[in-house]
Amino acid sequence: MVLLTSLAFVLALIAGGWLVRRLGMPEQPYAPDKPQRFHEGEVSRLGGVAVGVGVMSAWLLGTLLDGPLLKLNLHLSTKTVLLCSLAIGPALTVGVLEDLTQRISVSARLLATLASGSLLCWALGLSIHRLDIAWIDAGLRAWPWVGVALAVLALTGLPHAFNIIDGYNGLAGMVAMLIALAMAHVALQVGDRAVAALMMALAGATAGFLVWNYPRGLIFAGDGGAYLWGVVIALGAVLLVQRNPQVSPWFPPLLLIYPVWETVFSIYRKAARGRSPGLADALHFHQLIFRRLVRGVFHDGRARQLLIRNNRTSPYLWGFTAMSVLPAVLFWKSSLALILCCVLFAVCYVLAYLAIVRFKIPNWLRH
Repeated sequence: MVLLTSLAFVLALIAGGWLVRRLGMPEQPYAPDKPQRFHEGEVSRLGGVAVGVGVMSAWLLGTLLDGPLLKLNLHLSTKTVLLCSLAIGPALTVGVLEDLTQRISVSARLLATLASGSLLCWALGLSIHRLDIAWIDAGLRAWPWVGVALAVLALTGLPHAFNIIDGYNGLAGMVAMLIALAMAHVALQVGDRAVAALMMALAGATAGFLVWNYPRGLIFAGDGGAYLWGVVIALGAVLLVQRNPQVSPWFPPLLLIYPVWETVFSIYRKAARGRSPGLADALHFHQLIFRRLVRGVFHDGRARQLLIRNNRTSPYLWGFTAMSVLPAVLFWKSSLALILCCVLFAVCYVLAYLAIVRFKIPNWLRH
């Protein structure tokens, strides 16, 4: 497992370094008036390519080396790895095209993640068949197609949730890495080395990308990176619960509640104001922290001010993510505890959001 993780890290690191230093790539400059822009100058948004190279190459090389050459005990077949890589292709490809052109519509990107989710569910037989709530589980047993639809929904929606929180150097990447490591830990606890291998490769590749992304922001993950994180993590979450009855079906929801709840709350917030959920704005939780919580930097140029404030924003959200990751890892067998933690996180999020909006922020948080 360590070798697989190291391989993914090195491959993503090399690919990211090449992308940082490349010349002549036809990439559309990022519009200066976009609400998501919090940096000066042009930075490549092809970090998702580096993560993809690290993850998929490590998966394939791991399966080829496992056996006669090395006793990795990954329990991953080459066929499964190839199917996963091909199925992830539509989401990753369309995300990268958006990063290159900024001309792919929201509906087209949604269809691409839907295609990837549907292909994965078809190829691997994915389904969410239990929620540890008696009457819901009875319905899932009576109508199995509902469980398949829920799995497709998870695989379609999570990539866009990661795209929403991908706003500052190291933010989405570190969140993805923490979640992947937590899932790998629980997978190893129940002896599911295949899911652990998928997640550890993702964590290693993400770490290789973060070398270039944080703190200096030499490359961004872009839509391609966010979609890749979302699809692979959703795949691991569904597989882990489906294959291991010891794992509560509420373990992934608590683990992923920060990007998921940010998405749900954003849809509600925009709908309440009569706006389309597909329109970007600058009122996400991380954006408010950047503008109202992180102290300004003085006696520096604007580019350096933005870079330093950008870097100081992400640790606030890493701590917020830990509020869900730690209890999820502690209570991964207990559905009741996990449900209560989900509710508590949602309440804390709303209270924190309202406090920032109303400028009622404790002084100690500003330091």
